[in-house]
Amino acid sequence: MKILVLNCGSSSLKFQLIETTPELIASNQDRLLARGEIEKIGSADSIVSFSAHGGAPAKSSRPILSHKEAIQTAFECMSTAQGIVSDLKEIEGVGHRVVHGGEYFKQSTVIDDDVVHRIESLIELAPLHNPHNLKGYYASKALLPHATQVAVFDTAFHQTLPPRAYLYGLPYLYYTRDKIRRYGFHGTSHRYVSYRFAQIHNAKRDAYKMITCHLGNGCSVCAIDQGQSVDTSMGFTPLEGLLMGTRAGDLDAGAVLYLVGRAEMGLHEVDVVLNKNSGMYGISGVSNDMRELEAEAAKGNSRAQMAIEVFCYRVAKYIGAYFAVMNGADALIFAGGIGENAPAIRDRICASLGALGIRIDTKKNMDAVGVEMDISADAGTSAVLSSSTAGASTQVWVIPTNEELLIARDTLRSILKIPHP
Repeated sequence: MKILVLNCGSSSLKFQLIETTPELIASNQDRLLARGEIEKIGSADSIVSFSAHGGAPAKSSRPILSHKEAIQTAFECMSTAQGIVSDLKEIEGVGHRVVHGGEYFKQSTVIDDDVVHRIESLIELAPLHNPHNLKGYYASKALLPHATQVAVFDTAFHQTLPPRAYLYGLPYLYYTRDKIRRYGFHGTSHRYVSYRFAQIHNAKRDAYKMITCHLGNGCSVCAIDQGQSVDTSMGFTPLEGLLMGTRAGDLDAGAVLYLVGRAEMGLHEVDVVLNKNSGMYGISGVSNDMRELEAEAAKGNSRAQMAIEVFCYRVAKYIGAYFAVMNGADALIFAGGIGENAPAIRDRICASLGALGIRIDTKKNMDAVGVEMDISADAGTSAVLSSSTAGASTQVWVIPTNEELLIARDTLRSILKIPHP
């Protein structure tokens, strides 16, 4: 079955066309037919990038004034490329990344009027994302009326968190009335790499305790016990947790109140500071890109060095905390742009975790750039040892995440009414 995966932002559209079946999923042989990105939607010089069958992307510029036009452009790209689709009716399902599913959605679901209503009711929890995710739904429904539309939620995987993990120390009324709680994000990434780890070992996710680290411009860590998310670093919004590219991460709310009074900032100014001007960029004053920070640190830039040190310290601290939450871990998994491509950062994070049985092989770690690899110091054994006892080893893996593939698979399962793993 050919599945179109859509990720709609405020002025961008990312898409992939993936061919998958239950048999292809079982053998990890799903086929990526095409992928693309359209940027600067709403302008006269929108940028279109498209590649077919894994080839080099071709770029062009043209006026694209709406998300519907953007999706129509994606269809044109796929229709004109050889061997992709000869008729749009070949696309039987469309999987939409939806950022916030609140407490309503614990798994991916076929979109109907009730689902749309519930997504709309959650706009106040994700005002920068859910409205644009819905734009993609309305546009693709109009252009592909025959296809089944499926919503795949960033938050769904974390709906297994127990109250002790998701409740804040606020008056309980704010949870019952205003739904203020930890929701967690990056759920599709954490779920994919945990599934992939189990698949590599010919087992099910519920056989393991895993700590998964999605490290990129946005970052989060997740504790996964027997296939279920039991804690995660992002909270009510994606602002909480690790130091990120431009997000502050964990921060004393009192510091915010102090700044509001001292600098006379309004809500908008506070939002900009915490989400756009903080994180690695805020500390370094140079960049939110880890590659640039590493280059600057090598030149002796002390603030770049400090940003990297704070970043690695926060990740290691969360790994240690989640080791305690689960009373051990069988595997530590790195994913995301930094997690997959920055050996020096992985090395710094793991350097202080030896007491937890976490040790990496220097050469394997250096070789693991954008590839799936066991980088454990004792990588010779294929069996995963239980880490519930002191001194046992914890496997360390790099597993490139593939959120689009998971969305395509969930869309197929939803259409065929196959239970979600």
